[in-house]
Amino acid sequence: MSTYTNKSIILFDGVCNLCNASVQFIIKRDKGDYFRFAALQSETGKAIANKYDVSDNASSVILIENEKKYTESTAALKIAKKLSGLWPLLYLFIIIPPPIRNSIYRIIAKNRYRWFGKKDECMVPPPEQTHKFI
Repeated sequence: MSTYTNKSIILFDGVCNLCNASVQFIIKRDKGDYFRFAALQSETGKAIANKYDVSDNASSVILIENEKKYTESTAALKIAKKLSGLWPLLYLFIIIPPPIRNSIYRIIAKNRYRWFGKKDECMVPPPEQTHKFI
């Protein structure tokens, strides 16, 4: 993991279709090669989650940035801030109090399998993206 100390790490649910689509969305817009990814179900993902005291039943994307853990809407907004295009403008929503932002986030997280589906196993990145996954 020390190879990625200058990169922010996104932990995600590797069997969630919404989460996998979000990872692909981020990769396409990560022009600064800022992010690395690990599925929460992978050995690396589990080790990172353990290091940062992430709950075993986490239903959130987790951003590890500068050795600090961000979850739920804060993680999503901090990720958007680093993307190309107009996506960084979403960071303006950080002014909304976290309880309000996170309540909306939790509704989506709670229903993600029902609304978007679930895979039987974690996604395998295409060869051109393998350097983005740890």
